[in-house]
Amino acid sequence: MYEVCSMLTKKQKNLLIFINKKIRSSGISPSYEEMKNSLNLKSKSGIHRLISALEERGFVKRLAHKARALEVIKLPENASANDIFNTFTPSVIKGGLDNNTNKSTDVSVLGSIAAGTPIEAIQQEVDRVALPEDLQKNGEHYGLKVKGDSMIEAGINDGDTVVVKKTSNVDSGQIAVVLIDDQEATLKRIRKKGNTIALEAANRNYGTKIYAADRIKIQGKLVSLYRNFH
Repeated sequence: MYEVCSMLTKKQKNLLIFINKKIRSSGISPSYEEMKNSLNLKSKSGIHRLISALEERGFVKRLAHKARALEVIKLPENASANDIFNTFTPSVIKGGLDNNTNKSTDVSVLGSIAAGTPIEAIQQEVDRVALPEDLQKNGEHYGLKVKGDSMIEAGINDGDTVVVKKTSNVDSGQIAVVLIDDQEATLKRIRKKGNTIALEAANRNYGTKIYAADRIKIQGKLVSLYRNFH
């Protein structure tokens, strides 16, 4: 019975992955029109049938309090990392620490931040990096060294230096530096729901942690990163 229920057709799997990516990137489920277009179907009735099949197999759940809202319960076992996680392509500056800084503005690297288990933020300058020209007139920025591997599926590796724009508010789905209980800082994707904030990793080996909104302070959002290639 388990094997029969778990099998999906190609269209069912493609729709499920599309719904998952849309929810992860925007925080809301796609419209029937968007789903129809994603599969190149001629009518919405086919989408209704596919959703019903996914619901019967336990892959999605309709949310009763919202019109046409869906929640993804699980994904196929053979789904790739790109299927599971909303793909984030950071602006990677190869060998950025060696860039010519004559035409750039330096920003402080304020220590290390965990991309896995939260660690206390180090608020003292340990290095400086050049701020990309397109960011220089777009707010105040700072850098942090990444420790840990929980954001690797979002293109953020252990040892990278992330460039963060200072802000106290980010949209749901964005990657941000957050302070938990005024003492622990971490780099995670933000999900807002009611009076709670979920901190979501981009590594299937790490779970999502949910906090009351008043325990979380947004310190900035990720805009770029430096990577040293050896």
